[in-house]
Amino acid sequence: MTTDSIGDVTAQSFIFAEDEPFCLESGETLRPVTLAYETYGTLNADRSNAILICHALSGSAHAAGYLGGDPDKVGWWEDCIGPGKAFDTDRFFVICSNVVGSCYGSTGPASLDPATGKPYGLNFPVVTVGDMVRAQVNLIDHLGIDKLLCVAGGSMGGMQVLEWAAHHPQRTHAAIPIATTAHHSP
Repeated sequence: MTTDSIGDVTAQSFIFAEDEPFCLESGETLRPVTLAYETYGTLNADRSNAILICHALSGSAHAAGYLGGDPDKVGWWEDCIGPGKAFDTDRFFVICSNVVGSCYGSTGPASLDPATGKPYGLNFPVVTVGDMVRAQVNLIDHLGIDKLLCVAGGSMGGMQVLEWAAHHPQRTHAAIPIATTAHHSP
């Protein structure tokens, strides 16, 4: 293993559900939906080397490298993502997207409600792990990836991994759930 960083990274965003609303498991809808994400490494020609990293409750899409060139803004999984590391960016194209409902660039309570022109705040609809994963599926489709090499994550990220394995098994070769549970109490 190496301690090399992937260096400076740039936050990216993807907008979907502009024409058709994104239906949540609660029956409520969001429109449009923004997903913040970062990528590391290079997607190969046949798009078969993509790994999706799912963050925990307090995490964000910034999993590795230095955001905006600031070495004080290191990614939360810097020790695991990069050249020669567990998620080796010399071999793999690593994607980390922020979940819907978060406060780190994806559509969430701080976003403007198109119906009122004001932030959703406490009126933001309940979002499930299933909703988070279905939003990620939209991102993976946008990136032109048919099947991920694997999906990995810990805690709430691990719950997303289990959701991928249970409801989208045709979209990933492997699942790496870490320190997680299959369900949570009401």
